[in-house]
Amino acid sequence: MSSASLPFCLCLILLACGCATQPAAPPDQRSAADPWEPLNRHLHGFNDGLDKVTLKPLAKGYEAAFPPALRAGISNFSQNLRTPLNIVNKFLQGKVGDGFSETGRFLANSTFGLGGLLDVATDMGLEQENEDFGETAAVWGVPDGPYVVVPILGPHTLRDTFLIPLNFMGDLLLYYDNASVRDKIYLVRLVDVRQRLFDAEDLLEGSTDRYLTIRESYLQNRKFRIYDGNPPEDDDFYEEFLDDEGLDDESTE
Repeated sequence: MSSASLPFCLCLILLACGCATQPAAPPDQRSAADPWEPLNRHLHGFNDGLDKVTLKPLAKGYEAAFPPALRAGISNFSQNLRTPLNIVNKFLQGKVGDGFSETGRFLANSTFGLGGLLDVATDMGLEQENEDFGETAAVWGVPDGPYVVVPILGPHTLRDTFLIPLNFMGDLLLYYDNASVRDKIYLVRLVDVRQRLFDAEDLLEGSTDRYLTIRESYLQNRKFRIYDGNPPEDDDFYEEFLDDEGLDDESTE
């Protein structure tokens, strides 16, 4: 087999893994938020298969090799680099006070926090609240659009998918000239994020449908963030989710 055909074969294998996921709901039973469920399930399977052979083993090795204090410093550094993204979106959403708070946080961690390795701002009472252009667009009235599983990047709404490039441009690391160092930092950051997802991943172990659980958890978390922790009630979500997970039947036994 030629080396040029290896990536193509790997994609076929990963897509085959995606085909092994739970079947999509019939068209008349699909969630209104997820009209592209069949395609999304295949992409979910692709991402899951790719993760199992790349990021997940790297994250396990990272967790074993680096002590918690060092991993915390790496996380702090990464979070500090995205703080300007928070600042811009705070102001765009009209949260002027929060925008100045994030600015103070960035200055404190970039100086007294040794470039962001130490999170001194939190100890000063300047809590971080991440924002992005998708949340800003939602505040401005742009609808979510359908649920989308983006290859490699995972769950998004259609609105947020179109705004991925803007969020990427809001990361200070993008503007670091040394491409070799920059790319290594990107990789370490990605592995660090994957390692921090291990606790959340444990919550999926008892799920009868991993795709459904991730979808509904993502959409609810997204709404929670857009409404700053006070989203409107959504009874339809709970009824649909509990029914699909088989929890309604268990609760009545």
